[in-house]
Amino acid sequence: MKKNGYMIRLETPCDYRTVETITREAFWNLSIPGCDEHYYVHVMRNHVDFIPELDFVLEVDGKIIGNVMYTKCKLTDEIGEEKQILSFGPICILPEYQRKGYGKALLEHSFEKALALGYDTIVIFGNPDNYVARGFKSCKKYNVCLAGDVYPAALLVKELKPGVLSGKKWVYHQSTVGALCRDRDAVEKFDALFPPKEKQWQPSQEEFYIHSHSLISW
Repeated sequence: MKKNGYMIRLETPCDYRTVETITREAFWNLSIPGCDEHYYVHVMRNHVDFIPELDFVLEVDGKIIGNVMYTKCKLTDEIGEEKQILSFGPICILPEYQRKGYGKALLEHSFEKALALGYDTIVIFGNPDNYVARGFKSCKKYNVCLAGDVYPAALLVKELKPGVLSGKKWVYHQSTVGALCRDRDAVEKFDALFPPKEKQWQPSQEEFYIHSHSLISW
């Protein structure tokens, strides 16, 4: 899709290292000192839950400045029936291009394509400040929780078709791809393939900690 000076297209193998570099730049020191999102992108592509048809890059003047990737996940209802849904992440825009509408364009394009593929629900873990404007709401409003009736404040839900989650209680089961990032040795070994960057603390890391550890109790 070409529009307003930018183009959104599917990622190709030739883009892999560029996308990993962009992801590293966008997330470095944002949530933790350093980051592991570029490793997550790297291993996601070979995971069974990865959806190549929803792996998009955004170009400006022929330069890739952003990316979004999706995985399959599922919801189960109270009698154990499963509903296949989507999760995206990471979504990244190079820092110098942020707050210019490119992330919005990338997400809206991916929502349209996801719906065309037959998906009707997206669940993510994210900062509500970044996603409520894109139609995401608290998991509590859709009666979507983690096992044990846990409702994280950062668990956000978007219905691509309004009403598809109504009338049931749902438990969210995320893809296992994220568990691969717990191998810190593998993350560090992969990061060593990139130019050195200094790991530092910054306030956004405390914001991330608060969001990711907060629960809705009523």
